Amino acid sequence: MLDLVRLRVLAAVAAHGSVTKAAKHLHYAQPSVSHHLARLEAETGARLVQRVGRGIRLTPEGELLARRAAEIIGRVDAAEAELEAMVGLRTGRVRVAGFQSALSTLVPEAAAALRRDHPGIQLQLVDAHPVAAMEMLRTGEVDAAVVFRYEEDLPGDIRGVHLFDDPMYLLSARAGDTLLDHRRSAWIGGCVRCRQELLELCEAAGFTPEIAYTSDEIIVQQALVATGLGVTTAPGLALRTHRRDDIEATEIDRSRRIHLVTYGEPPDPPATTAFIAALHVAAEQYA
Repeated sequence: MLDLVRLRVLAAVAAHGSVTKAAKHLHYAQPSVSHHLARLEAETGARLVQRVGRGIRLTPEGELLARRAAEIIGRVDAAEAELEAMVGLRTGRVRVAGFQSALSTLVPEAAAALRRDHPGIQLQLVDAHPVAAMEMLRTGEVDAAVVFRYEEDLPGDIRGVHLFDDPMYLLSARAGDTLLDHRRSAWIGGCVRCRQELLELCEAAGFTPEIAYTSDEIIVQQALVATGLGVTTAPGLALRTHRRDDIEATEIDRSRRIHLVTYGEPPDPPATTAFIAALHVAAEQYA
């Protein structure tokens, strides 16, 4: 039977890239980490790590076991948190992933209510793109996530509830502009994954935008718009976090759906349920 402590060590080495960093993260002595890795290799009969210069790297077998170890450790940690929470919400933990503008607006309001009503619950927050957040749910790294979707449906293995629709805006120098008015303008796009919606919006309007600048940061995007270097689109939640008064935000016929999602069979653990209730109350002002 695989030892949980040794699986935790392997997962830490994979996550941090070295024995030294893993030891620091786990508060172990470095020789102890090396010992656990050696014992795990003996238990599995597989070579899990190999020397590379002064460091190590995982073998294909090590990478496979490390991925499974992360899932197992996540589930074990979640089970421990659930048992703690059953004391009556005097203690417990809920781990939440969310995209940046949700973590800047909606989630802090829910966190404040959770701290007021259940001060013993520990809340951990992770900034993650919705695709990454849902994968973290599947592997047990988080208990709930706030995500956005442009499609109607969520993936079939994810449980979720629609909170509200977040409208999209064109950011430019003039009020009342349309996307088509800027078919020859320079555009500010996010990273390759984040700009896909912008590309689809412009293509639906009949043109392909020229992406002249790349930034996912709403402050940078608005600064570029204000100085006339380009135009872009932004969701309403992002504009709540930062809004310059020298640019115009014109609502366009597009919105993204904000969901609270969890994973696995119901019911959710008590601490997670308490956070969900607080988030629903906070979301009412955005609906």
